[in-house]
Amino acid sequence: MNAPADFQHDAAAGALRFSGNLSLRSVGDLPDRLNAVEGDVRTLDMRGIDRIDTVGAWLIHRFARDHDAQVTGLDANQQLLFDHVAQADHPIEAPPKPMGAFAQLLAEIGEAVIQAGKTMFGLLGFMGATAVAAGRVIANPRRFRYHATVHRFEVVGVSALGIIGLMSFLIGIVIAQQGAVQLRQFGAEVFTINLVGRITLRELGILMTAIMVAGRSGSAFAAQLGTMKLTEEIDAMRTIGVNPMEALVLPRVIAAVLMLPLLGFYASLLGMIGGGLLCWIALDIPPVTFVQRLREVVPITDLYVGLVKAPVFGAIIAIAGCYQGMQVESDAEQVGLRTTTAVVQAIFLVIVLDAFFAVFFTEVGWN
Repeated sequence: MNAPADFQHDAAAGALRFSGNLSLRSVGDLPDRLNAVEGDVRTLDMRGIDRIDTVGAWLIHRFARDHDAQVTGLDANQQLLFDHVAQADHPIEAPPKPMGAFAQLLAEIGEAVIQAGKTMFGLLGFMGATAVAAGRVIANPRRFRYHATVHRFEVVGVSALGIIGLMSFLIGIVIAQQGAVQLRQFGAEVFTINLVGRITLRELGILMTAIMVAGRSGSAFAAQLGTMKLTEEIDAMRTIGVNPMEALVLPRVIAAVLMLPLLGFYASLLGMIGGGLLCWIALDIPPVTFVQRLREVVPITDLYVGLVKAPVFGAIIAIAGCYQGMQVESDAEQVGLRTTTAVVQAIFLVIVLDAFFAVFFTEVGWN
């Protein structure tokens, strides 16, 4: 059983007849002797071996592969081992050559562009599905979810009054304080009223409100729908004949569209009150003078600009949140990732649209 591995070369028959123990501790110089074999070898006769392990099977398989020889004489167990070794003999793909820093940067930029394109395409499709659901509800008003929509009014609007009011009030104070510091250099502190009134009513009131709603309600929409998708509640709704777009998405979109103008107007008022308070304390401009000056310098078109932008921002925030929530799959980690993506996406789109609105309203003369 411990005889070293050996073979006899029968050149006339074109065969190698093996004997001994073809295991790791007994192969000895067998690999070198096999490499030195010359001539035509068509058969490897294994009837004389006592034992064979993976190393021995690999040596025999490699020689048979290189010389196109046939292996014979193995018993059932030895043949099974030999077959496994032969199946494992396949080329290993070399790892790709690492890209350079510049090529890797280009690859990452390309992947980001492709992902952004897919996301925009998905958002447009989801927006279209929401419009179709709204059309079905308009055609058949009994399908409208009144209670769900009213509940979303409370979540998006009423519950947000405190934080949005405080934020807007403080921002109004900051704008007035910073504006007064800069304008004092030119003896034009009175124009602080112009700054507070116009920038609050036209831009910051609705913009900061949209950002707050995106972080507060947009993330909630994504998390709620994502959790429902993960627990298969949305699939269950489809099974019983309830359209998730009508039951879940449409009430949220309607609530955001209708509440954003009201929240934006409320935020603008609180911002102007905060700016007026600072003007009263720091610049000795009484509230009556502040209000009178506001009426003189702030055109009504500034209010129209904010009210026109607000529903669009609300729709974008709600659709982005609901879309990301409906994309959740596989595990709970997706809920967090999609919620983060919804907030970032909504804020980004709001700022981009605000820039387009600024250019548009300037072109139409509302400046």
